Amino acid sequence: MIQANDFRRRWEDLREDALAAFETVGASGSYVLGEEVRAFEHALAALWGFPHAAGVASGLDAIEISLRALGCGPGDRVLTAPISAFATTLAIVKTGAVPVFVDTDDQGLIDLERCQELLKKRSDIRFFVPVHLYGFALDPDELLRLRDEHALLMVEDCAQSSSAAGDLAAISFYPTKNLGAMGDGGAILMQDAALEARVQALRDYGQTAKYRHDVIGYNSRLDELQAALLRRACLPRLERWLSRRREIAAAYLEGIQNPAVRLPAPPAGSAPSWHLFPVWVEPERRDAFTRHLGLGTHYPIAIPDQKALHSVRFEAPDGCENARRLCASEASLPIHPYLYDSEVAEVIAAVNSF
Repeated sequence: MIQANDFRRRWEDLREDALAAFETVGASGSYVLGEEVRAFEHALAALWGFPHAAGVASGLDAIEISLRALGCGPGDRVLTAPISAFATTLAIVKTGAVPVFVDTDDQGLIDLERCQELLKKRSDIRFFVPVHLYGFALDPDELLRLRDEHALLMVEDCAQSSSAAGDLAAISFYPTKNLGAMGDGGAILMQDAALEARVQALRDYGQTAKYRHDVIGYNSRLDELQAALLRRACLPRLERWLSRRREIAAAYLEGIQNPAVRLPAPPAGSAPSWHLFPVWVEPERRDAFTRHLGLGTHYPIAIPDQKALHSVRFEAPDGCENARRLCASEASLPIHPYLYDSEVAEVIAAVNSF
């Protein structure tokens, strides 16, 4: 069976550089918030075009700490997407804030026109967590227009993308991500130095100096081993990985010719990173389709319908019916950078024969 992610092939490619990175950390005697983390933060910020970056323990923590650093807390309303990893909403809930879900467009991205309509009616929504889902970038100009017109404090969930439009972005290094570690990890990218200082304190027990705790913080620090792996072994390969994902996506878009399968159509002018390659079939045929290809799905339950939210306050003013329909019909084709051309051809043939 073709793997959704093949970490064994990845390890064969990374092994020599990864072991050298681990040897460097072991010999350094510095294992927490040391030189490897600082060097990786600098390299990551430069890659994304941000002046500041802070490594944290996970993508979830990256969103939660970002919201906390912006002043988000109990009772605040946070506009966000109904289709995403649950961590996006969990981060909001953990601050004590109230998620406000807006329905999606036909690609699963939060509908920015619907956001505009809602924000014109709701002056109580102060925060915005848009999600660049599947690696499809939301329109950056529209994002910034919404932010500025409605004075929103925005944290972009960039766990699946490779670019950001605004002042603060949260990244995940979960192994399946485009830039994945060998374990969990995350980072926060920032334009503002004062915001960076708050983030640095929050991730490290709320310390502003050794043994001086000015706020209630977290134990959320990207460790030296993961930072060394990411900088020394993964970053040099990232462009090749992204290029391969785009090659596979292009092959799927050209080769799949099945009217029962709707292919993705990323927003015009965007350069998708193709973290995932979603397709959609009629809900009553989705299970048969995934069995036929041996596929999995992503986000089969819209976040407002998750049982965990039954006990917390949230809002879905437009009903999120399109999101529910997409969740019931999505399937994910393999698109990791270690797929062989023969395997890509096999996937295309299997989809066309459904």
